[in-house]
Amino acid sequence: MALIGDLGKIIVFLFLLLSIFLITAKSKRRLPNYLFAAFLLTSVIDLSGFFVYPSGNFMQSFKSSSILLQMPLYYLYVKSACYYNFSLSKKHLVHGLPFLFFLVLFLVTQMSAQADQVFDIFTIIQYYYYIIAVFLELRIFKKLYRDNYSGNHSHIYRWLIQITVLFLIGNFFVLLRDFVKNNGSLFTYLYTFSCLFVLFMISWFVLNSLYRPNLFAGIDKDLVPLKIESGDHHEKPQQLKDLMELMETEKPYLDDSLTLQKLAEKFNMPEKQLSLLINQYAGKHFFDFINEFRIKDAQLLLKDQPQLTVLEVLYQVGFNSKSSFYTAFKKETGITPTDYRKSVV
Repeated sequence: MALIGDLGKIIVFLFLLLSIFLITAKSKRRLPNYLFAAFLLTSVIDLSGFFVYPSGNFMQSFKSSSILLQMPLYYLYVKSACYYNFSLSKKHLVHGLPFLFFLVLFLVTQMSAQADQVFDIFTIIQYYYYIIAVFLELRIFKKLYRDNYSGNHSHIYRWLIQITVLFLIGNFFVLLRDFVKNNGSLFTYLYTFSCLFVLFMISWFVLNSLYRPNLFAGIDKDLVPLKIESGDHHEKPQQLKDLMELMETEKPYLDDSLTLQKLAEKFNMPEKQLSLLINQYAGKHFFDFINEFRIKDAQLLLKDQPQLTVLEVLYQVGFNSKSSFYTAFKKETGITPTDYRKSVV
């Protein structure tokens, strides 16, 4: 148990270190940093149980009930990370009501066994409710950025999916640990493993935050997922030809910040109608539709201008990161840009 206590101190230190970094780091969008820091700090209260045993009814009640703040804060963090115009409002205070309810309940009942049992059931329900809510939010986010943005927001999606999956894995070990709590040796092994897993998670958080402090660009939260509608199809094929001609002659896709809104203004067509045109008749999301033109230009440059580096090529055709270019190029051609250049030179 001494090892568990030492691991707990290291974990809490790293959580505090990352929280301070997130709060003080210079960033264009601070709300995601603040919410993630708040999530980490509430986690610190829970994790301090590795080596600190609070005395007094209020401190014990506060420590236990604070667990109910973790997932709401994480959910709000996901929302703020996905959408650049997300802001907190009074309606979000409803997420804190379970915390207040159980804090009062614990204080009144002196943390009775019955109250503790109800609390355990509620925490499990609340945990998976927010996990499902996060996955649904990320599903909507992925569709929105693919339908409306040509820039790559998949790094945000991957980061949040990875964190959420890690939380699920960690929660599985906690449930397993509680299930075998009557088996002393097995419980100790699982407890130690849980500590090591949490240590791995926070170390991964720290590294990602240090290397990518401006991870979140976000998209417009007021966008709505596109619903394919029937009717008025007979004019669309000609409109698609006109759109393809515009793409070939004016090359708007060379703008690395091109959005559906910008293209709709240039093409003089409502955004929803343009999105339907691309989805129904081009058979692609806006994101893939734009990248197809960029990849075609990249193929020509890789073939005809060997003096250009791959990095120079990707910037010339409208990409703004090496990872997004390689992903899109391999998706379109089946090989990497480097392998493509070798095959055609």
